Amino acid sequence: MVLMHNVVIVGGGPAGLSAALAAAAAGAPVLLIDSNSRLGGQYWRNSSTDLENQNEQHFDLATGLLLINAVKARKEIEVWSEAQIWSATNDEGKNTLRVIHQGKEKIVNTANLILCTGAYDRTLPFPGWDIPGVMTPGGVQSLLKGHGVLAGKRVVVAGTGPFLLPVAAGVIKAGGKVVSLIEANKSRRWLTSTIVVLENLSKIKEAFYYIKTISGGKVRAQFGYAVIAAHAGSTGELDSVDIAKINRNFKVKKVKNVKCDVAAIGWGFTADTSLAGSLGCKQVVAKDESVVVWVDSEQQTNIPGIFAAGEITGIGGSDLSMAEGVIAGIAAAKFVGCKVDILKAHRKRRAKRQRFANALIKAYPIKAGWKLWPNDQTTICRCEEVSLGDLKFAVEELGATDSRTAKLFTRCGMGLCQGRICGRSVVDLVAKELSVLPTDIDRISAVNRPIITPIPLGVLAQGE
Repeated sequence: MVLMHNVVIVGGGPAGLSAALAAAAAGAPVLLIDSNSRLGGQYWRNSSTDLENQNEQHFDLATGLLLINAVKARKEIEVWSEAQIWSATNDEGKNTLRVIHQGKEKIVNTANLILCTGAYDRTLPFPGWDIPGVMTPGGVQSLLKGHGVLAGKRVVVAGTGPFLLPVAAGVIKAGGKVVSLIEANKSRRWLTSTIVVLENLSKIKEAFYYIKTISGGKVRAQFGYAVIAAHAGSTGELDSVDIAKINRNFKVKKVKNVKCDVAAIGWGFTADTSLAGSLGCKQVVAKDESVVVWVDSEQQTNIPGIFAAGEITGIGGSDLSMAEGVIAGIAAAKFVGCKVDILKAHRKRRAKRQRFANALIKAYPIKAGWKLWPNDQTTICRCEEVSLGDLKFAVEELGATDSRTAKLFTRCGMGLCQGRICGRSVVDLVAKELSVLPTDIDRISAVNRPIITPIPLGVLAQGE
């Protein structure tokens, strides 16, 4: 089945919802494609039932529900939930998406596309990170928000960035115990900027909301520490983690062991640019060395008619995502002939949120010392079971000269996730072994993959 649509939006999080409403308000028919069963994305993930208790896991679920219900109410917006885009191409202004929806493949053609594919947790490999019970903060939060399930009773929350706060608070509200809250960085330089603080008081209010809950749980955050190893018990599941005091470059100074049954460890986020890369959108390396999609002042990529908003243009949080989504929706509607303009107020709102995002990037860097945490036996690629020792062998004995060659020699990044989890780390670790700095080409190639989402071949056979 081949379908034509005026404006197609991929992603039902803050950016996608805002873009859909803005485009529809301008008069453009919209198809919103989302991989989840319910709209809201990770930020407003909810179970759709028992919303009163759900509020305990959200700072501002009301805003999310307002947007979600507004999208559902607009007759101009058609929503496809639980829809997986596995392939996408751009040919002379026509974008073709191959979508698995309701158990069948559907082909969607459009000249006007808005990408709001979000981001996922960034991980760093260390000994034991593949033990059951070692999770990402996003995984722990998804269980809480989407299913009301507490991953464990004694939880270590560690890594870097403000996302650790809502995860720790969520565990406490759900009845769990946060045995350690560990932040690798010591800097809070963004708080020293009066302008940034005054422009984004809502984010400061949100931070104190979580801090109040954490303090009530009698948890004291530790700064300048990191989880550098995990250990399994007799059952093979997580029993304890090694927490190290680290210096400003993340090199280990002193280690202690802490008992726990879950460790939620995250190092910020990685933009999901797979779909954008398949379409040929220009990708660039951001200040935090992550790969993001390049956009102009109207959120348009280098390809006319393809727009991008939210975390794939740079990690910045829900407020920035919504601001970018509104601009992208208006610009897309204008592209298809709707008489509408991007107001100065929209641009000012985006600029304020962007300044806050830039301040956070400076405050929560990931320093090179982490590359010393794994040993030769540490699994780097979990899908293909490739160790650091295997990567070293590929460089030292087989003559790999970059991460791509190492990938061919070892199959790292060729498994089910296609490098989503390990790709970024592999680039850094191979560069370390070669005593060089990763190139932009290395970083961009690591995040692109021909098959955007793994799908059963049987579904394709039933395509329309």
